[in-house]
Amino acid sequence: MKKNSLNLVLFLLFNLSVIAQSYAPKAGAEGTTAIHRDSEDFTAWATGVTVVRGPQNITNPTGDVANFGVPENAIDKSNGQIVSLGDGGTAILTFENAISNNSGFDFAVFENSFSDTFLELAFVEVSSDGVNYFRFPSHSQTQTDTQVGGFGSVDPTYINNLAGKYRASYGTPFDLDDITDDALLDKNAITHVKLIDVIGTIDPTYATYDSYGNIVNDPYATPFGSSGFDLDAVGVINSASLSLNHISKNALALYPNPALTSFYVPKSGTVSIYSVSGRLIHEQVVNNKSIPVTIDQLISGVYIVKLSNETGVNTQRLIKK
Repeated sequence: MKKNSLNLVLFLLFNLSVIAQSYAPKAGAEGTTAIHRDSEDFTAWATGVTVVRGPQNITNPTGDVANFGVPENAIDKSNGQIVSLGDGGTAILTFENAISNNSGFDFAVFENSFSDTFLELAFVEVSSDGVNYFRFPSHSQTQTDTQVGGFGSVDPTYINNLAGKYRASYGTPFDLDDITDDALLDKNAITHVKLIDVIGTIDPTYATYDSYGNIVNDPYATPFGSSGFDLDAVGVINSASLSLNHISKNALALYPNPALTSFYVPKSGTVSIYSVSGRLIHEQVVNNKSIPVTIDQLISGVYIVKLSNETGVNTQRLIKK
C-alpha cells in the first residue's frame, strides 16, 4: 500500500474512533454532564408516580414481572431507594409545579448503577397534557455484534439522551431544547416525564431502537426481581412555577403596576409574562425602555413578569386590572 493511502486509512480510522466516542464521559471525569443529587441546581423533585412493570425476561412475557422496590421510592429526592421497571416497563412521574424550558438542562433522571459502566438505560419522554408524549432523540453507539451480558459493561461516551448513563447518586440531565417543537407540547409547562425501559437485547425480535434506528445494547438478560431500569428519582432544575413567594431579590420595577393595557420595564431585553402556575402567556422583545409591553389581551389577574438580558434575569409580580 502506498504511504499516502496508508495515511488516509489511518486518518479515517482515527476520526471514526473519535466520532464513536462523541458524548460526555462518566461522572467525575472532565467534561461530564452528570449532576450529583446534592447539587443546588435542583429546585424540586417528582411528587407523583405511576409504574407499569415489565417482565423479568422479555422472552417470557407472561412470566414473573419485576418486583423490586415500590413506586413511591421514585418520589422526592434521590436517596438510592428504587423501583425496578422490568423489560420494557414504564414509569410516569408528575410534579407539584411544571418543568420549564430554560437555558441549559431542565431536569435529570437518577438510576442506581453500582459502577460507571453497568448502565441499565431508559428512553425519556415528556408531556404537557398527560396525553401526548414526545421522546428525546436518543443515540446509542454501543456495538451490536455481541450481546452485553447481564452484568456487562457499556461505555457512557457511547450514550446520549438515555436515562441511566451515570452511576448511582448522579443524574442524567435532559435539555428540552433537544425535542423538536410541536403544537401539542408546551415546553414551558411539562407536567409528565415518562421513562421506558430499554430492553437491551440485540435480538431484533425483542430489541428496542434509538432515534437513529440503532439497536440499543445494554445489560441483558437480567431475569431477577430487579430486572430492567431501576428508577431512583427525577430532579427538576428549571421549574415553571414562579410563585409569588419566590420573587427575585432583584425585583423588576414595572410601571404602572397595576396596569390596564400596557406597562414599561426599566431596561431593554426579552419580557416574558407567566401565569402564577408557570405557563408562558406572552413574550415580547423590548429594544428600548420607552417601548410599552402590551397586555390588553390578558384577562384581569396576577401575573409574573421576567426580564432577561445580557446582565441577567429580573422578576416581578404584575397585577392586570
